[in-house]
Amino acid sequence: MSEISRIFPLDSQALEPLWREVLGSRLRALRADRDETLAQTAERAGISPQYLSEVERGRKEPSSEMIAARAGALGITVAELMAGTAEDLRRAAAIVVSGPLLGTATTVIRRSAQRPSGPVALAA
Repeated sequence: MSEISRIFPLDSQALEPLWREVLGSRLRALRADRDETLAQTAERAGISPQYLSEVERGRKEPSSEMIAARAGALGITVAELMAGTAEDLRRAAAIVVSGPLLGTATTVIRRSAQRPSGPVALAA
């Protein structure tokens, strides 16, 4: 069960993708399109391959400086990266369910995978 499901009584499929997860997937796809290894891209961006891997897997929340460095290393602008990530997020949010949650009308976006643990799990 995900950390969100423990806070809000929703089934385990009712999770909106996290921005860091979608951004990480986008960064990985862009790197793969260039046929580059983690080490090659990380070196140009000035970050460690280990950290880059964590970002691509959606495990770390990258700073704006890291996002800018990574975009530059891939030869795109931050605006292009963010626009593409926003489009990916819209596609990932395939099924939308509306209904009451905690006394208010709420939209829930479904996705198939559970989120990794994090600060929300610690707060619960």
